[in-house]
Amino acid sequence: MKTDVVIVGAGPAGMFAAHELATKSNLKITVIDWGPDVPKRKCPVIIYSYCSKCKPCKIMCGVGGAGTLSSGLLNLRPDIGGNLKEFVSENEAWKLVKEVDEVFVKYGAPQEIYRANTDQVESLMRKAAAVGIEFVPIPQRHIGTDNAPKVITKFKKALEQAGVKFILETKVTKINKSEVELENGQKIQAKYIIVAPGRIGAKWLQEQAKKLGIKTHPQPIDVGVRVEVPAVVMEPIIKIARDPKFRVYTKTFDDLTRVFCVNYQGFVVQEVYGDIVGVNGHTLLKQKSGNANFAFLVRVELTEPLEDTTAYGYSIAKLATTIGGGKPILQRLGDLKKGRRSTWSRIDRSNVKPTLRDVTPGDVAMALPHRIVTDILEGLEKLDHVIPGVASSSTLIYAPEIKFYANRIEVNKNFETSVENIFVAGDGAGLSRGIVVAAATGILAARGVLKKEGVV
Repeated sequence: MKTDVVIVGAGPAGMFAAHELATKSNLKITVIDWGPDVPKRKCPVIIYSYCSKCKPCKIMCGVGGAGTLSSGLLNLRPDIGGNLKEFVSENEAWKLVKEVDEVFVKYGAPQEIYRANTDQVESLMRKAAAVGIEFVPIPQRHIGTDNAPKVITKFKKALEQAGVKFILETKVTKINKSEVELENGQKIQAKYIIVAPGRIGAKWLQEQAKKLGIKTHPQPIDVGVRVEVPAVVMEPIIKIARDPKFRVYTKTFDDLTRVFCVNYQGFVVQEVYGDIVGVNGHTLLKQKSGNANFAFLVRVELTEPLEDTTAYGYSIAKLATTIGGGKPILQRLGDLKKGRRSTWSRIDRSNVKPTLRDVTPGDVAMALPHRIVTDILEGLEKLDHVIPGVASSSTLIYAPEIKFYANRIEVNKNFETSVENIFVAGDGAGLSRGIVVAAATGILAARGVLKKEGVV
């Protein structure tokens, strides 16, 4: 089989690359993804939980990528979820964010943008700064976990109408120059290859890069927990920012600890990567809980002697999975402070009722490194001055939540690797860490192809 462009991965980076190429050229475009189409991307076991029984993974891969079944929150800034200003001018970076946003709105994302008024933002920034915390204001659009599949379905249909071909539930086993090999033995020849496999394909892409002689560089990871509190605790902040971002430097180690992925009236869910289990969070447009949850993560960057942060994070997740008996660990913050494990009887007496019960009550301090636990405790105590109640004894802590970021693939300004006509984009290539920036890198990689074609 022959085509002009093969795109490996149907997540935001892959779909936006296909969109850019299809709307600005007559190139034949083929998108390949290991996962299924949107209608088949449903977990057969637990509605709002990731599970290991989906083979291939229906949650982390498939049309739309992991974002299809996420809360669908678009951070409309070029320096959140990656940093586009590393690749283009600030003006161009903001233009790319606008382009991505307009496409999502075109295919059904809500018109409403969450943007607080200036006085509210300034007041919260002052309150946070008084205790050494940075509040980062971000305009945001919330698609919703239940609405995102509809948006992605419309997007894919439009791409198909523009001539883009999708090959799904098919794994690419090898990338060669001008050719990809599929697990069924088929080979697809292409003039250009854009590799955008998403976070779940990061390790595979690193292996392909090594075989092709393409240089990669380790990236930091985030290690921490998911915090669950009554929704009323977060309500005053949510009125100012739909998904507030706080950056906290801790007292003992001066480590960056941050609030990420806030799900107001949302649900905590399992997240499975092969043989390790972690947690994440969802917010639905129609179904609400009485709680709010957010990730509280510590940035980990290694230099000497170990540089492989992914291996380090995996070892932490593996230990936590072992201690939890194959399930995430749940602990009340009060129990963590007192150095005792939680039990279901203590948790059930708490005024915070867990939205995820497929967990093991236990001791987070046995699963996470001492430094990480210290950062979490100190960070929450600081945060309590800004959001009173988050450091309550009844606050629930789920572990682990680990954000693995791929080794960054070395590219030129057109997102082309050292192997001619092989381009990369998105989270799997270490060039982004979120939906909007991943989509923007897909556009940039596609423009790299168009430049070689003399179109732009």
